[in-house]
Amino acid sequence: MTDTTLQTPVERGPLPLPAAVARPLIAVGAVGTIASAFMSWTWTPDFPGNLTIYGYPAGLQILALVAGALTLLYVLALWRVKGLGWLNPAGATSPVFLTALSAFAVCWFTGIAIAVDLGGLVNLDPGAYVAMVASLLPVLGALALPHPAPGTGLKGYLTKPDQPRPGTLSPLVERAVVTIGTALGLVVFTYGIGIDDDDSETFIGFLLICVFAAWGLVHAGLLDRYTTMSTRHKGFAACLAFVAAVIFPFTQSNDHNANIGVNILIFATVALGLNIVVGLTGLLDLGYVAFLGVGAYAAALVSGSEYSPFQVHFPFWAAALTGMAASLVFGVLIGGPTLRLRGDYLAIVTLGFGEIFRITVNNLDGDSGPNVTRGPNGITQIPDIQLFGFNLGDAHTLGSFTLGRFANYLFLMLIITAIVVLVFTRAADSRIGRSWIAIREDETAATAMGINGFRVKLIAFALGASLAGLAGTVMAHVNYSVNPQPYQFAGAAPPNSAFLLAAVVLGGMGTVSGPLLGASLLYLIPEKLQFMQNYELLAFGVALILLMRFRPEGIIANRRRKLEFHETGQLDVPAQTTLSEDTAVTKAGA
Repeated sequence: MTDTTLQTPVERGPLPLPAAVARPLIAVGAVGTIASAFMSWTWTPDFPGNLTIYGYPAGLQILALVAGALTLLYVLALWRVKGLGWLNPAGATSPVFLTALSAFAVCWFTGIAIAVDLGGLVNLDPGAYVAMVASLLPVLGALALPHPAPGTGLKGYLTKPDQPRPGTLSPLVERAVVTIGTALGLVVFTYGIGIDDDDSETFIGFLLICVFAAWGLVHAGLLDRYTTMSTRHKGFAACLAFVAAVIFPFTQSNDHNANIGVNILIFATVALGLNIVVGLTGLLDLGYVAFLGVGAYAAALVSGSEYSPFQVHFPFWAAALTGMAASLVFGVLIGGPTLRLRGDYLAIVTLGFGEIFRITVNNLDGDSGPNVTRGPNGITQIPDIQLFGFNLGDAHTLGSFTLGRFANYLFLMLIITAIVVLVFTRAADSRIGRSWIAIREDETAATAMGINGFRVKLIAFALGASLAGLAGTVMAHVNYSVNPQPYQFAGAAPPNSAFLLAAVVLGGMGTVSGPLLGASLLYLIPEKLQFMQNYELLAFGVALILLMRFRPEGIIANRRRKLEFHETGQLDVPAQTTLSEDTAVTKAGA
């Protein structure tokens, strides 16, 4: 009997090296990269991180060490070393190539940065040359391995390979994996946020290794398997994420990093509210930051500031309800007459509302209008929040840890963010949430099926506005003041409507973790890369263009969006057949 089984052609990589040479080349390069981290890379400590000490990696050397270790693990997985098969179950080439690129990018960026910042290649010590040469070897070796997708050229290295069906694990093991993944995420975030604001080179290296290493983990199928496990144990994973966020302040010796964490949570909470309007309902709102301002101003007016014309001091819970109610009312008042519009027309109206709010609070200064908001000066000296006898503005000692003012507000925002996440998930899974999704997909069809489109959209608009107002009440106390300047469509620093919309689109519309990740990236990156402040909007634009080209569904996408934007190989539409001419005539005659 003849064997008709088709053999998949094996195409060599671009470099004509045998596999017996390619794999050792990768391993030698990875070991060399690791070893170089223990050498001096420059003679002067003027370069960020002090890379002058032998035997003690610091700054970018630590990142090179991690990238080299990842590369070594993946090449050992190709050799089928016992216990490492789970790293690359498909035996694909692209994860090895991408992890090798992470080490190459970090080492070569560091060498170039040292030469540029310090004035020439003469400032490089032998360790830097060793790192650059050693990190190049794994890239060359990976290009000599079998091509991941024969006939596709370079694109094959960037296309995610097919993965075998993962085996089943016991629930206890899966929860252990989720716990380890959460712990690693906390370590990575803590390291990134702990990089000094002046060490922009170190943070760029951190971004490089995060991008390429995460890309490699995606190609290896690890992130997909981790996501599946987290989804299967959703409640457990959410609790772990909350615990990790609670642990974060205890890992920081500088309250400034807690301040960054507070602002990230504030903007992430607002982005979640916008996600209801944009992600679930499909309404393009370009003036959403105004609802954040309404909540902040409402809380400032009733929180005991001596510059408030009302001279009242509500407790925080009452001030928070006041901010939410004010934003809710404005949401209904603006949404009522405008939500019958669609598409670009609705976007223009919401953009106008945002500008009207900013101009109005700017003019309520006692000269152009009644003295309510003090115009450009804003309302200042807003007192700190007091909850259950604790003043959040005072430092508190817990054992051997001292929690500063921003750490206290971080805990408060964690509770508020958890409440907002709960509201978002429950609303999205409810009957009204399914109505939002139906409106987003096809409003005409949804209306024909009996859904009251106007009422459903108004509920989404009002709920999103009230959640933004809740975040605004905390922001007013954190900043001690409110003024009109931040509440614009686009600006050099958040909050602004463009920033919030970019956080939702970048992270992934319609998801919970997407806006949280998007807000974290869009706030943390400009904070650490101070030299890019004048080019922040340009960087946002370039990032969004690249995202729309390569991952239009966002970094974290739900299954529906992923199927919409990518070919899946599924026969969603049955094959159409046409009747022959004779058959058509016969049936017509019948």
